[in-house]
Amino acid sequence: MNNKTKEKVLIKGNYAIAEASVRAGCDCYFGYPITPQSEIGEYMSLRMQELNRAYVCAESELAAINMVLGACSTGAKAMTSSSSCAVALMQETLSYAASDELPVVLVSVMRGGPGLGYIYPSQADYNQTLTGGGNGDYKHIVLAPSNIQECINLTYKAFYLAQKYRNPVVILADGLLGQMMEPVEFEDYPYPEVDNSDWALTGAKNRERRAIRSLETDSEKQIKHIEHLFEKYKIIEENEAEYEEYMAEDADLIAVCFGSCARNVKSAVKQCREEGLKAGFFRPVTLFPFPSKRLGELSPEKFLTVEVNMGQMVKDVRLAAKVPVEFFGKPVGTPPEVESIIAKIKETMDEK
Repeated sequence: MNNKTKEKVLIKGNYAIAEASVRAGCDCYFGYPITPQSEIGEYMSLRMQELNRAYVCAESELAAINMVLGACSTGAKAMTSSSSCAVALMQETLSYAASDELPVVLVSVMRGGPGLGYIYPSQADYNQTLTGGGNGDYKHIVLAPSNIQECINLTYKAFYLAQKYRNPVVILADGLLGQMMEPVEFEDYPYPEVDNSDWALTGAKNRERRAIRSLETDSEKQIKHIEHLFEKYKIIEENEAEYEEYMAEDADLIAVCFGSCARNVKSAVKQCREEGLKAGFFRPVTLFPFPSKRLGELSPEKFLTVEVNMGQMVKDVRLAAKVPVEFFGKPVGTPPEVESIIAKIKETMDEK
């Protein structure tokens, strides 16, 4: 693809993410195939070689994420992509990356679990990405696209935020977004390049030696380091929260969802409005930072979260909301149908 002009194309989600990463300036891609995201690595194997950039099909997920860690320590824009049970294997290195303040970009295309689970879509890795994973006190920035155009836009944003805050960023998609096709527009990378010359490991010629490491044997220094990280997270929370809302200001019930659930939930809300029911819609685009402040400002009689899991984001909605929060979902597969969401909205509104 020509990366200099705006163009409209029909493209699969995995390919869209891959092409967007190329246009964002990804210098290095290291990956290992796993359904339902294998096409990202396949696409990158061609595009990165065309542009004389680094591409490695690693021997394992562990190897891939550690290659990303090493590349990012030099200031390079590096990424990997994987799915669910394989992302679980990467957690130790992701914890290192957060502590080392390295701009790792990870695309996690969720599939069903636990264990090896089910190769089709799920949103059951919310906890893994937001509150589980590796050891210690740390946070990733997490972006959740709901359509293929957002897969592109949020891939651009992921590379920028990773460099801006020197923090790992996860693009949390799912098998539905990875495999479906939609018409999209590619534009040039819209963000400024971030100067990383004051920390990147590029050789110590004519400057003092630098070191990036996770291990700290002095407890007071470790405390100060973690406090520094959480000061950064606070800045991220204050400045980077993003969300979409529809008819939420006057709603008696607001349906909350993330990712690929959005189109069905929004359609259900629109149909409820046509029937005279005061339903609203709210979708966090950033899962961290979670848009808690805005959710707390809204005042429906109830919230209803809709997820393709057994109830994970619902905990964050309950922490932010000042009114009761109900849950509706399914563990794997496509999102709940519009008709079933409408029925649940009506049922929940009747439970006043």
